Amino acid sequence: MNIAVVGLGLIGGSFCKALKKNTFHHIMGIDTNREAVSKALECGAIDEEITPGRLGEANLTIICLYPHAIVNFVKEYAQFFKKGSIVIDSCGIKEFVVNECTPVLDEQGVIFVGTHPMAGREFSGFDYSQEDLFKGASFIITPTENTPQIAVDLLQTLAGSVGFGKAVVSTPQKHDEVIAYTSQLAHVVSNAYVKSPVMLNYDGFSAGSFQDLTRVAKLNEYMWSELFMCNKTALLNEINCILEHITEYRDAIVNNDTEKLTEILRDGRVLKEKSIEIYNK
Repeated sequence: MNIAVVGLGLIGGSFCKALKKNTFHHIMGIDTNREAVSKALECGAIDEEITPGRLGEANLTIICLYPHAIVNFVKEYAQFFKKGSIVIDSCGIKEFVVNECTPVLDEQGVIFVGTHPMAGREFSGFDYSQEDLFKGASFIITPTENTPQIAVDLLQTLAGSVGFGKAVVSTPQKHDEVIAYTSQLAHVVSNAYVKSPVMLNYDGFSAGSFQDLTRVAKLNEYMWSELFMCNKTALLNEINCILEHITEYRDAIVNNDTEKLTEILRDGRVLKEKSIEIYNK
């Protein structure tokens, strides 16, 4: 199968490397960054570079760009995609991208499916791409009610072949609601947490909890700003929720209410333990 990968950064480059390592597909790359293309060719991550005008040669196209860039690319080059082929994206929000791209490609007889590889690093660019980046990770597939089952089946098979631990089928809306909590809120909290004046004076006082909470504060502010704004409603719901609970802790401490503080800490512990039981079944 001919697979075109648009955007040879961390995720796109990792897709190329994983596909070349684990499958016999012919991989074609597209990127405006000449250095990224040269490196991808040199290390064998792609078999050849193509222009958007040759997208008609691809049975599957994986677009690894930011949300608005994905939509712009699809709208600009819709006529070049192969009729009957499948186009997927890899960005961290789904409703906006799926709603914008699906009708455009439907007119061309092309199947668009929103997907999200739940893997990444604190770094960006082809230099940091890895052939095993997706090993054991989840691959989320968000078909609409009109998506052919054969397309979902193909993507599930492809996910397994490149090392994903499991493929999760969801809706674009549910994906965005859950990802606002599991990913986006974590980045907001981590980025806000490091803004304490103590941050520059913690040497010798940090352990695992500090490292865990601050890891994703080192983010790509341009990409995450776009992701946050594209998922504004769901993310605001999660921010308001955590603000409400943070206020409970603050008020208990201000009021010297040890009983209340113990209660809400217990509530959090119990919820965490329940989640471990559920997901370890």
